[in-house]
Amino acid sequence: MTVLIRSLLLLLASCAITAQAADTGWLRNAQNNHAEVRLRSASHNDNQQLLLDIRLQPGWKTYWRTPGEGGVAPEIRWQTPEVNAQWFWPAPERFDVSGLTTQGYKGDITLPIELAKLSSQQLAGTLTLSTCSDVCILTDFPFSLDLTQPADADFARDFAEAMGRIPAASGLTDQLDASFVNGELQIHAQRQGGWQQPELFFDYPPGSMLAAPQISVKGDTLSARVAVTDEWGEAAPDLRGKTLSLVVADGGIAQQSVIHIGAQTLVSGDGAHTLWSVLLLALLGGLILNLMPCVLPVLAIKLSSLVQQQGQTQRQTRQQFLASSAGIIFSFLLLALLMTGLRLSGQALGWGIQFQSSGFLLVMVLVMFLFSASLFDLLHFRLPSGLNTKLATQGGDGLLGHFGQGAFATLLATPCSAPFLGTAVAYALTAPLPQLWLLFVALGVGMSLPWLLVAALPGMARCLPRPGRWMVHLRSVLGLFMLLATFWLVTLLVPHWGSTFALVLAGVLLAVLCGWLVKRRALQQAGVVFITLTLAGALFLMTRITPEEETLHWQPLTEAAIHQALEQDKRVFVDVTADWCITCKVNKSRVLNQPDVRAALKADDVVLLRGDWTQPDPAIGEFLRRRDRVAIPFNQIYGPALPQGQILSPLLSREAVISTLSEAKK
Repeated sequence: MTVLIRSLLLLLASCAITAQAADTGWLRNAQNNHAEVRLRSASHNDNQQLLLDIRLQPGWKTYWRTPGEGGVAPEIRWQTPEVNAQWFWPAPERFDVSGLTTQGYKGDITLPIELAKLSSQQLAGTLTLSTCSDVCILTDFPFSLDLTQPADADFARDFAEAMGRIPAASGLTDQLDASFVNGELQIHAQRQGGWQQPELFFDYPPGSMLAAPQISVKGDTLSARVAVTDEWGEAAPDLRGKTLSLVVADGGIAQQSVIHIGAQTLVSGDGAHTLWSVLLLALLGGLILNLMPCVLPVLAIKLSSLVQQQGQTQRQTRQQFLASSAGIIFSFLLLALLMTGLRLSGQALGWGIQFQSSGFLLVMVLVMFLFSASLFDLLHFRLPSGLNTKLATQGGDGLLGHFGQGAFATLLATPCSAPFLGTAVAYALTAPLPQLWLLFVALGVGMSLPWLLVAALPGMARCLPRPGRWMVHLRSVLGLFMLLATFWLVTLLVPHWGSTFALVLAGVLLAVLCGWLVKRRALQQAGVVFITLTLAGALFLMTRITPEEETLHWQPLTEAAIHQALEQDKRVFVDVTADWCITCKVNKSRVLNQPDVRAALKADDVVLLRGDWTQPDPAIGEFLRRRDRVAIPFNQIYGPALPQGQILSPLLSREAVISTLSEAKK
C-alpha cells in the first residue's frame, strides 16, 4: 500500500513538472466591445501548447486562415524571439455579404497552436483580430504569458477537445478529385453512405479567387462547380497542374485534403451537362417556346401566314415556311452575336436582356404597330418588282416577309424562360464560343420545328377551311392581338421614361390607328379597337393603383438577406422578376397570388426577397450567375433543411411551392 501511494505521488509530481501552464485571462479592448480573447499555454514534452479562445457577440464574426474575398485572418506578432508556431483551424462557416464570399467563425471559437521548444520562460506578442458585422474592426490585443505559472487543471482536456474539432486527413471521403475546365473549378467526391448537408472551404491557389461552390448531390456522389477569377475579378488563371487545399465538411465531420488539379471534366448530370445532352435541351427549350404565354403575338403571325397559304402550290408553301424557319434561326444567330460581344466586353449576360433597353423597346413598339396596321389591311409591304421576281413572290407577300416574321417571332419570344431553355442558355453563356454558337443554332432549330414540319409536309396547310370572308375577320382578330402586344411593349417603357411618356405614346398610336381606320371607312373596326384598348388601358391603370401583393411584404434581394434569414432559422422565398417577363406575370397570377400559396408565404418564419431585373442590375446578374442561371423567372427556396437552396421550375406550380416550403422547414 505504501509503495502504491508513493507511486501516485511521484506520478502527480511528474505531471506537475511536465504540464506547466500560463493564462492571460480574458483580454478586452476599449475600441472593440464586441470581442474578447484569452490565451492559455502548457508545456507538452519538448513543445509548448497554446489555446486561443475567442468570444464574439451575436451578429459578429471573425475569419478562417483563408478569409475569402474580404477580411483578415487572426495573426500574432511575436515579441519572444525564435517562435515557430503551427496554427490549427476548425472547419469554418461561409458568409455571403453584399456579393462577397468569406470564410470564418461566429460565436465562441478556440484555435489550438503548437510552438516548438522555447528557450524563454516568457511568451509575449500582439494578437490582431479582425471582427465584422455591418462594419469591420481590426483590434490589437497585447499579451504576455509567464510560462513558469502552475498548470491549468482543464487545459489538457480543453486542448484535446479543440484538436478534436480540427479536420482530419481522411475518414470522410472515399474519393476526392479536382479539375479546372473552361474557367471553372470542378470538385467530385464519393462518400459511402451518402451526403447530408455537405460544405466545401478552400485555400485559394496563388493569384486566384474562388466563389461559393454550387453543390449538387446524387446518391453517394457530390459534385461542385466553383467560379474562378484572378485577384482583380478578371479572367481566371489556369489552375491545371496546381495543388488545391480544401476542407470537406458534412454532418459535424470534416476532412482536410490537398489534391492535384487535373484538366478532365468531372462534373456531369445536374452539375454540368455534356454537349450532346445540352443540345437536346436546347432543341426542346426552343420547341417549347412556341407554347409559352408570351408567344401569343408569334402565334398571330403564324396563323396569319397559314391563312395566306390557301390556293398556293406545295412548292410555294414549302418555300415560305422554310423562309420563316430561316428567319427564326437567323435571329438566334444575331442573339449569339450579341452574347458574344457582351462576353468579350465583360458585360452582363442573360436571356431576354435586350428588353432592358428602352431603345430596343421603342423600335419593337413601332415594328409591332406596323405589323398590326398590316393585319388591319391598312399597310402593305411591297418589294421592287425585280426583287419580287427573284424571290418568287405572289401578291407582294414574298419570302422576305416570311423571313421577317420568323425573325420578329424570336425577338418576341425572348422574354420567356421555358423549361430546358434556362439550362441550355446557362451552359451556352459559359461554354467556349464555338459551343455557344452551336447551342443557339440548336435553340433556333427547336423553335422552328413546327415550321419545318409544315415545310416537310406542305399538305398540312390544306387542312384549313376553304378561303372565304372568315379570313378577313380572322386577320382583324389577329391584328387586335398584335395591337394588344404592341401596347404591352409600351407599358415596358414606364420604368425608363415614366408613365406620362407611355400614356402619350399609347394615345398617339391609338389615335393614329383609329383615324386611319375611320379614313378607310372601317368604322366597326375602329370602334372595336378603341373600346378594347381603352378597357385594356383602364385595367393596366387599375393594377398600377391597386397593390398587387397587398399583405405580402417583399424585401430587396441580397445574399446578406438570405444568410441573415438562415442564421435566424427562417425560410426564404426568392423571386427574380421583370416587367417584360410574361412568364413571371403568369406565375404571379396563376400561383403566387392564389390563397393557399399566399397563406404559405405569409408564415411568420418565411422571408420574401424579390429582385427586379426590369432594368440592368449587375447585382441581380451576379446573383443569377452564381446559381448558373441567366434567364428569368427565377425562384429559389432556402430553409434550415435546405441551406443550399432549392431552385424551382421556371413555370411554377402551387404544389411545388407549398411542398418545397414545407421541406425547407426543420
